Amino acid sequence: MTREARRNAYLYCKFRDEQFALYDEYAKSHGMPLKTLLVANVLFYAEDGMTQKEICQRTFQSKQTVNLIIKNFLADGHVTVSEVPGNKRIKIVRMTEEGRASCENVVRHITWAEDTAMSMFTEEEQKQLVDLSRSFTKNLTMLVNQETED
Repeated sequence: MTREARRNAYLYCKFRDEQFALYDEYAKSHGMPLKTLLVANVLFYAEDGMTQKEICQRTFQSKQTVNLIIKNFLADGHVTVSEVPGNKRIKIVRMTEEGRASCENVVRHITWAEDTAMSMFTEEEQKQLVDLSRSFTKNLTMLVNQETED
């Protein structure tokens, strides 16, 4: 491993952490924890609703965290939860009109900011950013899950 690779890993992770902090600050400035914003975001755009398992997969959060957020949304009247016909164990979570109205500006603004920031790159730069980020994540996942540092 080269010194340059170490420096670039540091910089890449620093920028990632800066992005996470930006999202966290944005969520808090709108009265919610970051994880709640992430769930609100996926539910807002899921017109047909989603299962809690799908929410976990899309937001990379635990079942317990998603369940707690859904319970809070349910208590506030922001979502409905209904059983899938033929399988009572699977429930679909849908955002209510009240829920959509309460988070619409927050969700649409962050989506607009993400889309606009990406559009400031050329199409080739966008593809490179996505491809390289995907590869870095794949490599990092493999190495983190590796038993030893070979």
